Amino acid sequence: MFLNHLKIFSGSANIELATKICKYLATPLGHSTLRRFSDGELFVEIEENVRGADVFVVQPTCTPVNENLMELLIMIDALRRASARRITAVIPYYGYARQDRKTAPRTPISAKLVANLIVVAGARRVLTMDLHAGQIQGFFDIPVDHLYAMPVFIQYIKDNFYKEELLVVSPDAGGVERAREYAKRLNVGMAIVDKRRPRPNESEVMNIIGDVKDKVALIIDDMVDTAGTICKAAEALLDRGAKEVYAIATHPVLSGNAIEKIASSPLKALIVSDTIPLREEAKKLEKIKVLSVANLLGEAIRRIHTDDSISSLFI
Repeated sequence: MFLNHLKIFSGSANIELATKICKYLATPLGHSTLRRFSDGELFVEIEENVRGADVFVVQPTCTPVNENLMELLIMIDALRRASARRITAVIPYYGYARQDRKTAPRTPISAKLVANLIVVAGARRVLTMDLHAGQIQGFFDIPVDHLYAMPVFIQYIKDNFYKEELLVVSPDAGGVERAREYAKRLNVGMAIVDKRRPRPNESEVMNIIGDVKDKVALIIDDMVDTAGTICKAAEALLDRGAKEVYAIATHPVLSGNAIEKIASSPLKALIVSDTIPLREEAKKLEKIKVLSVANLLGEAIRRIHTDDSISSLFI
């Protein structure tokens, strides 16, 4: 596969994913240097010619969110000033996505602010995956390609679970549409966890809507942060008669003591993607299984570069 004038660069947040994407595309990873001044300021230098090139910058804005976001913006600015023809920000995990609306008086819509920063920096297209809220696509005044990790997870489920005993579970009302898509493609039943959240990052399971008795429950979510939701949902599902409980989440944020919660929870396994690199403690936990979305992102990059349709990747 020869792709003329295609350049792929990576920030420091997930070089491993960028390397896998480059391997899929048979394209070398671009050379750049990231340095810091003594006061912590970031400095990026692009170490090869990008004049007239179609450039893709792979950088999830995961922990540390502000550092990785600033690194992305500076890389885009450096590439724009180096006369790159088009710059696409490949953001497998979009930080600040949960602040997509005003939830109280005098609060920001930070997801929109971040979108503005990316556009002003010089990005002319965004490629992202499993946004926490789909409407964030509308926050950008440039094209946004919003992929889903679903095809990767669906194939894994088909290869590792018996359809007859499987039940898809939404961990809250907001995830019903996502769970319904999984249930439809797997042709299995669905249940919903009725959850109350008294404070941010705290959840309390109140009820299970649907029959889960003697089923292998598969909780579907877009991200796992503190892991409180999926762990409490797993306990509630087992209390209602489920045989086993597994969880799937695209983005393994795993903040705070999430790893300890998962280790001590009744979950049989947590299946995640590599949009965010796992911390060392998470890598040691056998319950966590990582599937790669590099080929999916790589195929999207190839089609964007060659001006082919990518609609078939949106399933």
